[in-house]
Amino acid sequence: MADHDHDQDHDHDLSSVLHSTSSRRSCRSLPSSIVSGGSFRELWTAPSDVFSQSARRDYDDEDRLRWAAIERLPTFERLRKGMVTQVVDGGRVVRSEIDVSKLRTTEKKMIIDSFLKLVEEDNEKFLLKLRERTNRAGIEIPKIEIRYESLCVEGDAYVGSRALPTLLNVTLNTIESILGLVRLTPSKKRKIQILQNVSGVVKPSRMTLLLGPPSAGKTTLLLALAGKLDHDLRVSGKVTYCGHELNEFVPQRTCAYVSQHDLHYGEMTVRETLDFSGRCLGVGTKYETLAELSRREKETGIKPDPEIDAFMKAAAMSGQETSVITDYVLKILGLDICADILVGDEMRRGISGGQKKRLTIGEMLVGPAKVLLMDEISNGLDSATTFQICNYMRQMTHISDVTMVVSLLQPAPETYELFDDIILLSEGQIVYQGPRENVLEFFEYMGFKCPERKGVADFLQEVTSKKDQEQYWSKKDQPYTYISVPEFVNGFKSFHIGQRLDTDLKIPYDKSSVHPSALVKNKYGISNTELLKACFSREWLLMKRNSFVYVFKSTQIIIMSIITFTVFLRTEMQVGTLQDGGKFYGALFFGVINVMFNGMAEMALTVFKLPVFYKQRDFLFFPAWAFGLPVCILKIPLSFLESGIWVILTYYTIGFAPAASRFFKQFLAFFGLHQMALSYFRLIAALGRTLVLANMLGTFAMLMVFVLGGFVISKNDLEKWMLWGYYASPMMYAQNAIFMNEFLDKRWNTPISFFEVNGPTVGKVLLESRGYFTHEYWYWICIGALFGFSLLFNILFIAALAYMNPIGDSKAVILDEVSEEAKEKPSSSEQTFEGIDMLVKGSSENNRSSEHAPRRGMVLPFEPLSLAFNHVNYYVDMPSEMKRRGIEEDRLQLLRDVSGSFRPGILTALVGVTGAGKTTLMDVLAGRKTGGYIEGSITVSGYPKNQTTFTRVSGYCEQNDIHSPNVTVYESLLYSAWLRLSSDVKTKTRKMFVEEVMKLVELNPIRDALVGLPGVDGLSTEQRKRLTIAVELVANPSIIFMDEPTSGLDARAAAIVMRTVRNTVDTGRTVVCTIHQPSIDIFEAFDELILMKLGGQLVYAGPLGHNSHKLTEYLEGIPGVPKIKDGYNPATWMLEVTAPSVEAQLGVDFAEIYTKSSLYQKNQELIKELSTPAPETTDLFFPTKYSQPFLVQCKACFWKQHWSYWRNPKYNGVRFFITIIIAVLFGLIYWNKGQKTGTVRELMNLLGAIFTAVFFLGASNGSAVQPIVDIERTVFYRERAAGMYSTLPYACAQVAIEIVYSATQCLVYTIILYSMIGFEWNIGKIFWFYYYVLMCLVYFTAYGMMGVALTPGHQIGAIFMYFFCCFWVLFCGFILPREQIPIWWRWYYWASPVSWTIHGVVASQLGDKHTNVEIPGLGTSIPLNKFIKEQLNFDYDFLPIVALVNIGWVLLFLFVFAYGIKFFNFQKR
Repeated sequence: MADHDHDQDHDHDLSSVLHSTSSRRSCRSLPSSIVSGGSFRELWTAPSDVFSQSARRDYDDEDRLRWAAIERLPTFERLRKGMVTQVVDGGRVVRSEIDVSKLRTTEKKMIIDSFLKLVEEDNEKFLLKLRERTNRAGIEIPKIEIRYESLCVEGDAYVGSRALPTLLNVTLNTIESILGLVRLTPSKKRKIQILQNVSGVVKPSRMTLLLGPPSAGKTTLLLALAGKLDHDLRVSGKVTYCGHELNEFVPQRTCAYVSQHDLHYGEMTVRETLDFSGRCLGVGTKYETLAELSRREKETGIKPDPEIDAFMKAAAMSGQETSVITDYVLKILGLDICADILVGDEMRRGISGGQKKRLTIGEMLVGPAKVLLMDEISNGLDSATTFQICNYMRQMTHISDVTMVVSLLQPAPETYELFDDIILLSEGQIVYQGPRENVLEFFEYMGFKCPERKGVADFLQEVTSKKDQEQYWSKKDQPYTYISVPEFVNGFKSFHIGQRLDTDLKIPYDKSSVHPSALVKNKYGISNTELLKACFSREWLLMKRNSFVYVFKSTQIIIMSIITFTVFLRTEMQVGTLQDGGKFYGALFFGVINVMFNGMAEMALTVFKLPVFYKQRDFLFFPAWAFGLPVCILKIPLSFLESGIWVILTYYTIGFAPAASRFFKQFLAFFGLHQMALSYFRLIAALGRTLVLANMLGTFAMLMVFVLGGFVISKNDLEKWMLWGYYASPMMYAQNAIFMNEFLDKRWNTPISFFEVNGPTVGKVLLESRGYFTHEYWYWICIGALFGFSLLFNILFIAALAYMNPIGDSKAVILDEVSEEAKEKPSSSEQTFEGIDMLVKGSSENNRSSEHAPRRGMVLPFEPLSLAFNHVNYYVDMPSEMKRRGIEEDRLQLLRDVSGSFRPGILTALVGVTGAGKTTLMDVLAGRKTGGYIEGSITVSGYPKNQTTFTRVSGYCEQNDIHSPNVTVYESLLYSAWLRLSSDVKTKTRKMFVEEVMKLVELNPIRDALVGLPGVDGLSTEQRKRLTIAVELVANPSIIFMDEPTSGLDARAAAIVMRTVRNTVDTGRTVVCTIHQPSIDIFEAFDELILMKLGGQLVYAGPLGHNSHKLTEYLEGIPGVPKIKDGYNPATWMLEVTAPSVEAQLGVDFAEIYTKSSLYQKNQELIKELSTPAPETTDLFFPTKYSQPFLVQCKACFWKQHWSYWRNPKYNGVRFFITIIIAVLFGLIYWNKGQKTGTVRELMNLLGAIFTAVFFLGASNGSAVQPIVDIERTVFYRERAAGMYSTLPYACAQVAIEIVYSATQCLVYTIILYSMIGFEWNIGKIFWFYYYVLMCLVYFTAYGMMGVALTPGHQIGAIFMYFFCCFWVLFCGFILPREQIPIWWRWYYWASPVSWTIHGVVASQLGDKHTNVEIPGLGTSIPLNKFIKEQLNFDYDFLPIVALVNIGWVLLFLFVFAYGIKFFNFQKR
């Protein structure tokens, strides 16, 4: 605890506040938050009924004695002892004493359950009791008021076509920014105003709601208040907390910002995530507050409630691995049901999206911050859950005096009512800020009225928008004119609330009244040692959860070493002559490569940890070194193991120097090498920060280290000015140590015979021939250098973590806003602005009137279809976690006896609480499930459903909007229409139809915007949603399934999407939507409802009726169900009255009531009617499986890939850049070596040059393409499920576009390299060189794609690829010529694609030359062509066959890729 004291020491003394300095501990300066307890971490600031007077009277003497004994303890001991009540066998209630610093899980659960039985009711009482306790002792709670004055935020961005990241634009932008640095060119970027001159006050103990349409600047405002704005943005104005500016304290610890992106480690459970967060954030000043509180109670003789006392004591313990606060937060956020389930990620099944959102909130709630800024916390949550969470936040705000701002997208009316204040943002300006009660009054003052049955929040977001404003105009006697945002802002200044705000801001905040511990001055929550411990335990946990990767790597090393010793078996390895040395060199060099590359997996592992790391680093959970050190240290045993496996398995089997000391020295060298490799790749991951960049950088860096390592080209042959590279290559030291260890052994001591007797030994000649050191002491220098390099790279790794920021993080928000504004106002002049908007407005008016007007646009006819399903059950295999808990069954049932029907022109809603099985039902009906067991009947217009024909007539809009990131909105639609409309539709008609759909879905303003990746860049959530709907609509389907089309949208966006959906239904299509948190108007846009409850059963299926009267009549008819209040949202009401708690209370089962109702009978009759085909109809039939022929599929796929690649500079730009650099560097290293073939050493150098030139660029391409294919693969799964194309055209297009880029890349490479190495200028030779390098690039790329297709993700894909690359290197004829490979492995020489490429290049360049080559040790020479054919087995006459085999490899990998992607579906649904 001593170091804890120091941590908590502050410069200011609180004695003034506490009027006392009695206890030994509390006389230290008490940070005030403690004294106040006011924060969520300090939740105890509220009292609870635990201390009711009656209970106190019943205490028996024994309790009093126990309590007295605790009271007598010294402060330190006293604050660790508490009392809890337990019910023991026989129902007796006993009180027992506990030590709160060593609580077991059961005891924590006991403490929480003692005052939180029903969270909804007990939480407020509990908080009040906590507060009552601090109030009785007269301890005040710190409060924080935030002010922002004249805050402006602006950024720069390219606009229009320059904003698209094509290769050309990126090149221009780069050149421009370089010239701009030297002030040579003006910037072509446009300024974007994100926030314009906003001012206001956020008061403590009042809950503030931040509202505004998308891209109004909500996130930017919250980030500005949290002091977390991107450094690229220009900020003016000031933000103050209690009158102090942000640089006077630590804003990241004083306030907690809850981001809208959920970033968590998928390998950790919910509880572990919260525990770690709580442990790092610390407890603030709770301990000191408690000490003071306890002292005052002792003085005044107040006896606190034991349960509350135990909770407060447990919560004030800092640095605990698990805290009682975690249990409290899990309980109030409803995460206790999934507390021990993994969070999950793309590859791991985990918790649902809504639970992830709650986890993100909980991660900040467990800390001691007093200010909470929450950004869009309702995404993916149903309205009931959102209401509950906001209700707890409200209790916390009011009782614990927290300062809270929450931005919500679609708050339901009852959630909206919870807030005290409203801030309404629009176009970066504040339209209204003040009490919720006055907001409607302000708009009536401006001439707008909110209609009946309309949520106020929805009204507020629409009333400032040009398109929706007119319908709310209330001054009917005056003509309507559009009132712009600046006019609203001016109107607010003259409104009485605005004037009051103005006067508030003019009075400066009284700094002297600030509670000393309100603003946090310490940078971290706990001491450095505690932080390090916390990070260690988490890193160890992550390693255990990722054990598969480590087991896989070790297995791989075992397999590689077995293969290596069978290739270099000791029976084949003669010792003592110069000729034998070559094989030993090969064996040792291969070991070096293997151990070095084994570290490469570290790169991907590190890159995956970075997003979460950056988030936690920026929130000051821990400094970068606390994260970096455990990563470095915990990998040491792994290095030991993996290098150990290699040395133990290969050392004596290959027959290296037999002395034991040599064995251990080799082990030491490999261990040093492995450590160095791990730290090297970690550093590259931290510098690259994204997989594509890290892969490129990694390959490039590897290459330099490799080429300059002294084996591929001897030190003696390097130009003088390149020698620094040799000494800077860590691999050089590893090779020197390992080679010297072998060749300086006594068995290589035979003197060379034809020199004088005491001449150099065979070993030394071998070492000198390659330019290695020949003195024993150099071994230790090299080992020292290796460990020195590991240390250096680790230090640089930690520095990179500390000072580098993630790539393109908050740019998303800005670009987003830019793209929308830019699309709507191409220039700043007023006329165009109006013109464009009139167009848009026109389109939405057309949509409204279109129900009456004849449909001009829907040019394509379709056949209306109905879908009926009866007694559907769905099971999955029982998850292993549940089996471990002792559940016997083999299958888990997710849907039980579900029946219903969907009809043309009728919009059906599927509603239920999170986890009721809405999406499951939809996936089953749409045929999208990849696993599980389905029972029951499903018919389409009376005929049994056939999945192949059904995909042609149905569309499915997934909840997560999956689209190719690098195409524009219009291109996405054109592509979908091209592949999904039948082949007899003409191009012109097709384009008209796409235009029609774009108008219907209101996508015209953003038609040329890039789609981008969700949460990273590109379209906003709402635009992405509409694109998802449009992509399905252009297929002209008869039945459309939509999974949560409105989740993640604000009210206005949701209204636009629902208008789209409604327009679609009115064309006579069958539409079904699952829906999470509908507002009244969205809910009542539906015609029919299917309501599900937990366990996948139906509670209601039938019509909604006007104002939902049919639904309310049915539910109110059930005895015990309360009537709905006037103006209350029926969707919310129905979820509340059918909740499991209500069922338990009433003792009924709503699903059973439904099956016995007349409504159920009616539905059964309808299903029966729809399940029999109408007369004169036929079952669906299509002559071909896909709507377009094979060649058109190829053409369309290639067209899309072309745009995707052209606009992906991160991949292609970097790739060309690296190609040029590699070519130039190789050219310099092998300058003019092309004609030097006079000696064997020169020839081997040339061979090395050819090997590296071919192999490295290929391997770089192969690894870089993997993440690209991986992203496209998720899109492929969606498009294939929609029946757009077969796999072969897709695979061909992907390989074809790669061939185009590889050909260009290869051309650049050949021109630079061929001329610099100085091969013979002969058109035939140049062509052969180009051809073989190109084939090599293409088969490596195709092989990389194949690796992804056969494995679940590119991490495993990369390991798979590396594994075979090692083989290819070993058997390609460079390390060992074919004749020297043992006979039992010689077949693999022909199975290594690299050997064919090298054969082709060497034979074509040198196979027809007759110059002589000197043979060392024999003093004779033989012609070059003869030497190449006899010694190295490269045959000139074999070239045509070699050329064909190269094409063969490409085709082989292409087909495996196509079949892999066709038959392996790693997406689990």
